[in-house]
Amino acid sequence: MRLATYAAWAVFTLGMNTACAQEVTLRAVTSFAEGTQFSKNFERFIEKVNKDGKGLVQINYIGGPRAMPPFEVGNAVRTRVVDMANVTGAFYTNLLPESDALKLLSKPMSEQRKNGTWELVNQLHNQKLNSYYLARQFHNVPFHIYLNKKPEKLDFTGLKIRVTPVYKDIVEALGGTAITTAPGDVYTALERGVVDGYGWPVTGIFDLGWEKVTKYRLEPPFYGVEVNVLVNLDSWKSLNDAQRKLLTDSAQWLEGLDSENIDAIKAERERQAKAGIQSIDFGPEESKRFIDKANDAAWQSVIKRAPDSGAKLRQLAGN
Repeated sequence: MRLATYAAWAVFTLGMNTACAQEVTLRAVTSFAEGTQFSKNFERFIEKVNKDGKGLVQINYIGGPRAMPPFEVGNAVRTRVVDMANVTGAFYTNLLPESDALKLLSKPMSEQRKNGTWELVNQLHNQKLNSYYLARQFHNVPFHIYLNKKPEKLDFTGLKIRVTPVYKDIVEALGGTAITTAPGDVYTALERGVVDGYGWPVTGIFDLGWEKVTKYRLEPPFYGVEVNVLVNLDSWKSLNDAQRKLLTDSAQWLEGLDSENIDAIKAERERQAKAGIQSIDFGPEESKRFIDKANDAAWQSVIKRAPDSGAKLRQLAGN
């Protein structure tokens, strides 16, 4: 009886040890403040992985800009300082110039995975950022230019506008002065008049308190937000098939959360209006001119820095 009991316990213990040995913990950061618009879904993703992945994969969430400056996140993934990151391509264009084209890839991720776009983008991340392109979020959320000085036309001459690489080319193409700062510095820059406005998605300004120092939202909306979940390529390759499947399935669930954005955008516009942010619209003809100029300026910049892959991406984007 004792021998049988010891044998059973040995088998149980061996099984437990094997399960524990298989579980991998990945260190993750976000390039946006924790709990804000562009970190929330990533945090939901982490919760899902940690719940579904017991015995396989767990994610140790280190945090946001307080843990790591946003513009260092791309390199941290590349060098495996962290295993995973929630980050926009605008924060690592110095390492992967083609990441500036991600905002122009407006087709749904389900289509991008079928038509070869995701494959090309992933290859570029593999080669230049030593990372695996696991997911893209917020593809249907556009950007705007927000201002504290009311323009008479769609022209930025004489205006100082805070940018990331997302908006730099269109701001300069319309005569503005582009000033690059991290999100955490924008409020003070607006308050002190260091900048006259900024580029930002249609959602998320209330998380940062910017509605208190913003007067106008310029129409039309343009480009598309891309917040990516990247995994260090060596970390990805070290996972077994079951672990990769869990992360892949969870990533597709994460991308599915984009269906919530339509209602969120409508609510955000109403909230901005109630906060006193005025919408400025110069009509359909000027809006079309602005969109065309924004797209052309962005693609020219990408293709200048990455001629072959930039041209391939534009062909796949169809714009």
